[in-house]
Amino acid sequence: MASVGYLRPSAKINAVVIQVNGRKLPGIRCNPGPDGPHENVHVGIGSKGIATELVRGDAPAASWRVEIRAVPMPDGSIDYRGPLVDGKRGDRFLYLNWVNVEPDGRARLFRRAKVMLSGLEPAVVRRAIESSRELHCTVELTDAKGNPSCARFAPEAISWRVLE
Repeated sequence: MASVGYLRPSAKINAVVIQVNGRKLPGIRCNPGPDGPHENVHVGIGSKGIATELVRGDAPAASWRVEIRAVPMPDGSIDYRGPLVDGKRGDRFLYLNWVNVEPDGRARLFRRAKVMLSGLEPAVVRRAIESSRELHCTVELTDAKGNPSCARFAPEAISWRVLE
């Protein structure tokens, strides 16, 4: 019986470092919805609603480095794995989590943005693996209304490159 959709034992798993570079942060204050205003906005990378490596919303830029595993699939696509990789196969992503740091120091999640991995060209990932180079992506962290970016980054708000 064939195990369709499962990783074959012979499939090679490759480690890849991804650096997410955020620019155009929205500021330390915002009011994007009914649960605001937020007076101490920070953004971090994370999973399951947890934000780590927090950067203030008024910083000039933000950057996070993540090591993931790239798994070549029989159809030529690449699947992604790792502690910070979310989503189901064919729809994998990294979360950027927006939090308000409360006076007691607790980080309260109020918005998330997805850095899509599944839309990444397999040829770009293969080039990074074959040359042992990092993948860098740049994302715009402020939406058209001046609030923290959320949902999936639109193609015009994200760019990928292999670090030379």
